[in-house]
Amino acid sequence: MEQVEKAVSAAVYDEGDAGLDLGASLLAAAPWPDAGRELMRRGEEFVRRAWERGWQPADVVRIVRRDLDDRHVRLATDLIAAENRRYARTTPRWEAQLRDLEAAQAWWGGDDRYADELATRERTDRFSLATAFLELFRHLIRLPAIEPVGPPPGEPVHVRPHAPAPDEPRMLTRVRALLAKAEATDYPDEAEALTAKAQELMARHSIDAALLAARGHTGDVPTACRIGVDAPYETAKAILLDAAACANRCRAVWNSGLGFSTVVGFEADLESVELLYTSLLVQGTAAMTRAEAAQRAGGRKRTKSFRQAFLTAYASRVGHRLSEATEHVTQEAGGSLLPVLAARDVAVEDRAERMFPQTTSTRVRGVSDHAGWEHGTAAADQATMPARPGVTR
Repeated sequence: MEQVEKAVSAAVYDEGDAGLDLGASLLAAAPWPDAGRELMRRGEEFVRRAWERGWQPADVVRIVRRDLDDRHVRLATDLIAAENRRYARTTPRWEAQLRDLEAAQAWWGGDDRYADELATRERTDRFSLATAFLELFRHLIRLPAIEPVGPPPGEPVHVRPHAPAPDEPRMLTRVRALLAKAEATDYPDEAEALTAKAQELMARHSIDAALLAARGHTGDVPTACRIGVDAPYETAKAILLDAAACANRCRAVWNSGLGFSTVVGFEADLESVELLYTSLLVQGTAAMTRAEAAQRAGGRKRTKSFRQAFLTAYASRVGHRLSEATEHVTQEAGGSLLPVLAARDVAVEDRAERMFPQTTSTRVRGVSDHAGWEHGTAAADQATMPARPGVTR
């Protein structure tokens, strides 16, 4: 449709707002059902380009949510669902992202009806919808190339997927249930008991996966995933994620500009990292909120500096706890298991270095709030560890 082509060209490839307004005006004046169908087609192209540059569905939605607003997030999810119809099969991690985003299937009846159903859902005028589409297109086309963590949809998978250990789905369901209860309870003893049970289950899961691979029963090789590290206090959160990754024999590389860390490791261990990081972050945030409330009740008002110091101390201390536990338990493992774990460590390091041949280190900004640091350290000492710190016999 020529009018849509002119609108997209005017808005997407122009730096200023004049082209955006012109493009939105052209779209608002076009026959709406036809314009909506053509906008979807062009949007699918932009999403496809993102896949070719290494992005995945969760990555795209995360950065759109960070930089734009909720309407753009909904439109991006629609375009992802529309583009996904092109592929007969995708990887399990890709499919899981689509399910989490509710983008596994198109919610509208047919593309001819999309524009009208979209207007009903958004309850706004055509000009506003056209502007949102063009802003989203502009954002998508400017996404930089990033390191791929898996094949894009439509390309063959050359590595056999992770073969689950016996009873893995049921075990992971139990782990998630235990962690949810541990995070919800206000009783430290109950949380400790729940997370200890989760830790035991996850340790068995990881060791089973390692032993199966060593016996040649799987095609298990290191892979990677991306985990969002959102503002505020993203440096402290990245440190916490790195601690969780190291504890689970993975390596995390933080991209501060794009707001995520890429975690490299074996599939079973990546699942442990995600669960461990999420749970520790929930525990740390809850503890920070309680400590901050007590500080403000005492007349303190330096909320931002207190939070920064708290989370940095919390991440630092949790890292020390995890490292000590990993070293202790690994030394106790002994026997034939140590060469297996050493070989997996080498494989993870090799994969990470091939993905990121050039990485840099950065200094953490100074922490000026002594009370925040003390409270954060104490919270880390009280936090329970819902994933294995290393290995067990």
